[in-house]
Amino acid sequence: MPRTPRFRLPTRLLATFALLAFPFTAAQAQAATDADLRRAFDAAQRGEPVPAHMQRHPAYGWVEFTVLRRNLATLPVAQAEAFLQRYRGQPVATVFREDWLRALHRRQEWAAIRAAWAPGISDTALRCIELDARQRLGATDARWDQEVASIWTSSGASLPDTCDAPFAAATARGSLTAALRWQRLELAAAEGNPAVMRSAATGLPAAERALAEDYAAFVQAPHARALQWPRTARSRLVASHGLAKLGRENPDAAEAQLPQLASALGFDEAERGRVQHQIALWTVASYLPRSAERLAAVPLAAYDERLHEWQVREAITRGDWRAALAAIQRMPPTQRDDSRWSYFAGRMHGLLGDAQAARTQFARAAREATFHGFLAADRLGQAYALCPIELPADAAARARVANRPEMVRAMALFGADRPGWATREWNAALETFSDAERRLAVAVAQDHGWFDRAVFALGRQPEETRYYTLRFPLHHDELIRAEARRHNLDPAWIAAEIRAESTFNPRARSPADARGLMQVIPATGQAVARRLGAPWGGAESLYDPAVSIRLGTAYLREMKERYGLPYVAIAAYNAGPAPTRRWMEQRPGMDADLWIETISYRETREYVARVLAFSVIYDWRLHGGAVPVTDRMQGRVDAPRKPFACPT
Repeated sequence: MPRTPRFRLPTRLLATFALLAFPFTAAQAQAATDADLRRAFDAAQRGEPVPAHMQRHPAYGWVEFTVLRRNLATLPVAQAEAFLQRYRGQPVATVFREDWLRALHRRQEWAAIRAAWAPGISDTALRCIELDARQRLGATDARWDQEVASIWTSSGASLPDTCDAPFAAATARGSLTAALRWQRLELAAAEGNPAVMRSAATGLPAAERALAEDYAAFVQAPHARALQWPRTARSRLVASHGLAKLGRENPDAAEAQLPQLASALGFDEAERGRVQHQIALWTVASYLPRSAERLAAVPLAAYDERLHEWQVREAITRGDWRAALAAIQRMPPTQRDDSRWSYFAGRMHGLLGDAQAARTQFARAAREATFHGFLAADRLGQAYALCPIELPADAAARARVANRPEMVRAMALFGADRPGWATREWNAALETFSDAERRLAVAVAQDHGWFDRAVFALGRQPEETRYYTLRFPLHHDELIRAEARRHNLDPAWIAAEIRAESTFNPRARSPADARGLMQVIPATGQAVARRLGAPWGGAESLYDPAVSIRLGTAYLREMKERYGLPYVAIAAYNAGPAPTRRWMEQRPGMDADLWIETISYRETREYVARVLAFSVIYDWRLHGGAVPVTDRMQGRVDAPRKPFACPT
């Protein structure tokens, strides 16, 4: 497994460290500058002096920003304006401006808000701050009214608190008309948000307000009063969305109320279909009784991609191959031609005894380097489709990209554990790059250990999916191999898990508090460490790649031992034991590919397919060939590897 290329320190940072009389290697210099910048940030956050030499650091603007941010409540306007001017056009000025506008709003310095405003700011909370400042300074006009109205009708969701004052001012001016209030109420009904509906109703004339509030009450909890509503398009819209919301929570109750309400208000097919869609979707996604019946009741015009997919899955769970094939054939062409559904069309044809039709579908799917493309190639007994391309070996072009100011700052901030600010600089750099430079920027980021840039920055052009060495980095080679040997697991599987979980970012942290390369939850890590008889260094230790790989691999081995089959273990690693046990009990003995496709949770369904596909690609990266995914799913990793070839 190739090691990550050595860090190439940009010339700007080399100039900074040339001032230090130590014979650093490039790697040592990187570690030193990362630590130096971290210490500067820590000092700035504590209000302590920042070393003078840091003023020469390319990312010093962010240190200065950290100093200013501590004192926004009392910061002199002139000092803030000088900072904005000094870093004009840089991401640090954009970030500071956002914080400064919020601080000025709290300080009620309306003229300063207008002076600090920059055209192009799209954040709704900040737009409302600027609108508030304008009306406080007497600068309301027709354009102001239009801007307030555009925010008011932008969605049916709750809007930031900073919008309250402009909305109140617009109400007083009479520009927030009844028509605009009804428009927002309808948007909120479509989003199932009764609180926003009530808020929108407050400024309506009394005769209209009572009906609007009853509409909101229905969306919150459907009631029989709706049968007496006026037979209007608005009543039908609110009633259909309210019943659709109920369909997501209680499909039986929604189905029971639909006929009488539809008759009383005169629902058309689209309005009936809106409710029936949700009833069917939430019934089938839970594999409840009457799934097939409710799916069949939905008008075809009300079907979307999710419902088409669930109709296939529902038929598969019943073993009705003909119904599953018919459901695939009813999909729109762009969906039906995806490698997933081409593969399953082939499977259904095969199960129905039509071998030639099956081969035709498999051949279409096998052209793609995806999980289902690999499965199709196994069915055909042919090589896996892979057409890798590499970046041109142009050291000068790569150096030019690396030394762009935004890139220098981005890499420095990433190394100093400021990923959000690093991403701001990265995005600013990409706005100025050509496609070729953008690809080189991904390689530069990987030189610095920032691997997920390949996920976010490649894919704008179709051929960019073929940069496999960029998209599937190999890192922590020795750790992965050692833990794979210790637990008798395939190293390609472990690498695939890391790629799926964190894209090799050791500082990754999920909303569920999963941490590190293998996204181990602290409670799970502690329990696994105890079972291993290994020391537990606390939740923060999971950011250590060695700890994460050791505990994550051990837990993966435990899942494999518990469930016996790798594809089930992968599902359990993502979803946990309880759902996995339920899926096994619901569909015992089902073929692996069909079982994976009928997993209830979309996240887990996609995750299992993704990890298995990644395992094949990492096997190719490690060995030049890959254990067939059909064998891999069953744990037969000693099967002969098959080759890869680029389809003509």
